[in-house]
Amino acid sequence: MSDGPYSALADAHLPGDLAQRWTALLRPCARLRRTDAGEAVVAVLGGAPHLPAGVAWPEWPGRGPLSFIASVRCAALPHEGLGEEFPQDGALLFFCFDGQTQADAVVCVDDAETWVGAQVLYVPENTPVFAAETPSVLEPYPRVELTAAGEQSAPDLWLPQVRRALLGDMRAWPSSRRDTPGELAAFVRAFARLRTRIDHQIGGHACPLQGPVEYEIAEATLAERREWGDPALDEEADRWVLLAQFAGENERNMMWGGEGALYWLMRPADLAARRFDQVRLVIQA
Repeated sequence: MSDGPYSALADAHLPGDLAQRWTALLRPCARLRRTDAGEAVVAVLGGAPHLPAGVAWPEWPGRGPLSFIASVRCAALPHEGLGEEFPQDGALLFFCFDGQTQADAVVCVDDAETWVGAQVLYVPENTPVFAAETPSVLEPYPRVELTAAGEQSAPDLWLPQVRRALLGDMRAWPSSRRDTPGELAAFVRAFARLRTRIDHQIGGHACPLQGPVEYEIAEATLAERREWGDPALDEEADRWVLLAQFAGENERNMMWGGEGALYWLMRPADLAARRFDQVRLVIQA
């Protein structure tokens, strides 16, 4: 993890001890982008999924079927650093209720009754599958083929592990930039300039649009509002890792509340046990 934009950021803007603490937090990820001619297809956005025989199209009872978002071939991913709990083979299928059948129904991480509106199916390798037909009430998203490359990812600066590494015992970053410790000021500015784009991504650290997605899940799990820096909130946020994030595709009409993104997270133990019913979705726009 020593060669990448976030390592270079630390080398340029942090003193030695802080640079080491920061780079220790970096994680590899699989960044997805559209394929060029001749490149391997690792994932697909939209189109129609291949479901295991006997498995029905996922739905939100009383609301309607979920839209198919993406499929990922796990064996084709660059696995360096994705974590030993991540599937080495098989496929992941992502579904989400997008309001096509009921515009007033929204998946919200802090409302447990809506969690069924976001589902991930794991299809083990060599499982018989069939090309599923999209329910007639849904308009499928256009198919987009994606390839993958291993890249470096960095945690959001507000996450507890970053605050511990860079701020010590401080419970939160200063509310004003001018109060940021002098040795961190240039680093914080450069970090903000570097994190300007949300990509499709598997594993690694989430790149949020509106603050750490881990805190949104932690607040929902604890079932009460807590301030950032609260020890219980920090501990719960530390328990969640990114499974995948999918950015909006404007030209494909894959828009999540505007220029938004979908973030699917799990606890590592659930991921290792293939308990994909424990996935939680955060939508930011």
